[in-house]
Amino acid sequence: MSEDSDLEKTEEPSQRRLDQAREEGQAARSRELSTFSVLLAGGAGLWLMGSALSAQLVKLLRDGLTLDATLAFNDDLLLPRLHTLSLEVLVAFLPFLLLLLVTAALSPLLLNGWIFSLKPLQPNLSKLNPITGIGRMFSINSLVELGKAIAKSLVVGGIGAWAIWHYKDSVMMLIAEPLTAALPHLGHLLWMSFVTIMGGMFLIAAVDVPFQLWEHNKKLKMTKEEVRKEARESEGDPQVKGRIRSMQREMARRRMMANIPTADVVVTNPTHYAVALSYSEKGMGAPVVVAKGSHLLAARIREIAIKNNVPILEAPPLARALHKHTELGQAIPEALYNAVAEVLAYVYQLRRYRQGSGVMPDAPHDLPVPPQLDPASDEEGSI
Repeated sequence: MSEDSDLEKTEEPSQRRLDQAREEGQAARSRELSTFSVLLAGGAGLWLMGSALSAQLVKLLRDGLTLDATLAFNDDLLLPRLHTLSLEVLVAFLPFLLLLLVTAALSPLLLNGWIFSLKPLQPNLSKLNPITGIGRMFSINSLVELGKAIAKSLVVGGIGAWAIWHYKDSVMMLIAEPLTAALPHLGHLLWMSFVTIMGGMFLIAAVDVPFQLWEHNKKLKMTKEEVRKEARESEGDPQVKGRIRSMQREMARRRMMANIPTADVVVTNPTHYAVALSYSEKGMGAPVVVAKGSHLLAARIREIAIKNNVPILEAPPLARALHKHTELGQAIPEALYNAVAEVLAYVYQLRRYRQGSGVMPDAPHDLPVPPQLDPASDEEGSI
């Protein structure tokens, strides 16, 4: 059951999936919205340019029907005249045609904006498979598109039939009206019918746009396995990342172990913690932690220190405070300056003794470690 649920597309598409779809030229588009936009632009163009276009058409019609004997009986002049009249018609309608052309080109951008991709133009032999083509013909999407086409025809046809029936008396009255009154009346009837049909087209577009968005989102939905795979591809395989982190920790540990021979002293708990300190008056403002660890790692630090003759001092409160409140390569806290200064003074005296120029110093005791820095003191206080 769990495997079946992993194969079901129940997860919302990720942003990466949406971006990939846009790169492939896949986006929600509504042909009904484009049709409505072109018709609306056409109606607005006629509303704004109608008087100028009608005047131009009347002029062209008058010029076209006005013939003199020279044009009527001279073929060499008749064809250029026809060419001139045709060019004048094209120029007269050019703004209106440009308006429709621009609207048809920009109306698809109303949904999901501009997308430029050459992938849809790449040859795909699977599209030539007749079995696949027949499957698409009888698919759910084809049935849905067929239902939409039928519904659109019923809506637009029904509204058109209602408009004709509603204005039938006015249409019949046009016969009895004079031409000067019938033409404006006819224009009014056509405009009202256009507005009524545009209302139906708006209703169709208002239904189709959310449907296209929902269908596009449904196509891009992902299975749980796809979500996990995408997470691995974008963030990296958890096992690989864990292995990398493990290798990084191991490399850091090796670098830390390599710094122990350069330390001035190793402060221990004595068995639970070990912290190696280094100090130089030339380049350091305060002692720096070059290595630290607990339990097995602390034992390893002590072994390396013994092998390289690095002094080891048992100071449990100081070792616990240093291990708790410092990081590798970091200077010790200011509150531990006095305690560490006593330790370094002991180390320098011990170094002179080993060189044969001094006496054996006594190991320092009761180092001034603030109780708030000692984890053991915090635990005792909480108890």
